[in-house]
Amino acid sequence: MELMKIIVFDLLGSAPILVGLMALLGLTLQKKSPEKIITGTLKAIVGFLIFAGGAGIAVTALDNFQKLFSKGFGLKGVLPLAEAVTALAQTKFATVVSLIMVLGFLCNLLVARFTKFKYIFLTGQHNLYLAALLTVVLKALNLNDTVTVILGGVILGIAAALYPALAQPYMRKVTGNDDIAMGHYVTIAYALSGWLGEKVGNAEESTEKLKLPGWLSIFKDYIVSVSISIIVFFYIASFAAGKEAVESLSGGVSWFVYPLFQSLTFTASLYIIITGVRMLLGEIVPAFVGISEKLIPNAKPALDCPVVFPYAPTATVVGFLSAYVGGLLCMVLLAMAGMTVIIPVAIPYFFIGATAGVFGNATGGWKGAVAGGFVTGILIAVGPAMLYPIMEIIGLKGTTFPETDFVVLGLVIYYLGKMLGR
Repeated sequence: MELMKIIVFDLLGSAPILVGLMALLGLTLQKKSPEKIITGTLKAIVGFLIFAGGAGIAVTALDNFQKLFSKGFGLKGVLPLAEAVTALAQTKFATVVSLIMVLGFLCNLLVARFTKFKYIFLTGQHNLYLAALLTVVLKALNLNDTVTVILGGVILGIAAALYPALAQPYMRKVTGNDDIAMGHYVTIAYALSGWLGEKVGNAEESTEKLKLPGWLSIFKDYIVSVSISIIVFFYIASFAAGKEAVESLSGGVSWFVYPLFQSLTFTASLYIIITGVRMLLGEIVPAFVGISEKLIPNAKPALDCPVVFPYAPTATVVGFLSAYVGGLLCMVLLAMAGMTVIIPVAIPYFFIGATAGVFGNATGGWKGAVAGGFVTGILIAVGPAMLYPIMEIIGLKGTTFPETDFVVLGLVIYYLGKMLGR
């Protein structure tokens, strides 16, 4: 069991290690010199850790924003956090989740080797979340452990190769090439954002190329535009929460200064993410050539969502803010309809909304970023509300999965099982 924990959580569940192993394998297959293999492997891991570190700083700032916003506006309901529901699932079905994760990764490699879907899913933690979701849904259908592991592993392997393919036509428009794929299980929303962008806007009117008059031209620098946008939102949340709530969170820092620091910290985190992604791509793409040539022809690495942030940094904020507005609107509508109310938690809304904004921007410029982000915000509010009753069946309460791909897969499997009499 201890060995299984090492394989699942320390290797397959750790994206930096998984990426590093792929870089090591790719460079070795290309028969590069030992110096290049060591350098390429280490820089791929460090690049990933840099952007993961930036993401961690962003998560802390967004979590503080969420606390102030919830306090200020009295938000109550279910929190859509994959990390939370996965942790709950592991307390009940740790072995089953682990075995599905291992079997699923092997199936992913087989599907990529023998079918036209050449995507190898390297976002290890997202595969872990999917393993937890499949465990929850299959257990809700009263399947035994053996059937759950086999069926869950096969489904995970197929999903890991198919979902990146869904977003790849728009991923090519984001990156301008076919070297990498999206390894984040929200591909349905990202593909929809790309499609919507084509319908509502013009790619030539990109958020990164907007011609702004006079002093507004400072917003062309994404550091400035992100800082000012987040500062406004942070102060709205802080004023709504009040001085006492802000200073209990700030650790003694003035309630008027604290939002400014948090906003600028968030902007700095975005810069770190983009720097790390550029370093990672500089190593993993050339290394993957070896795997593509020797083991899995035309294989492509499917990487975590911040990988697209450097292609349109301003669109990330446009997408996030649009998604958040969509989530707040849905929260009100769900409450009025008497359904489970999903709180628009800032952390998933940033990473998912920002990525949707980049996809929408690639095909429809700023209008596409707004439309893609807004619709995605609605999807990651309504979907979790529909999935939540299945979570409750096996005793997992208070949280659910926000990712669109999880929601669709979970609902299809569950109701298909019900139709078959489970």
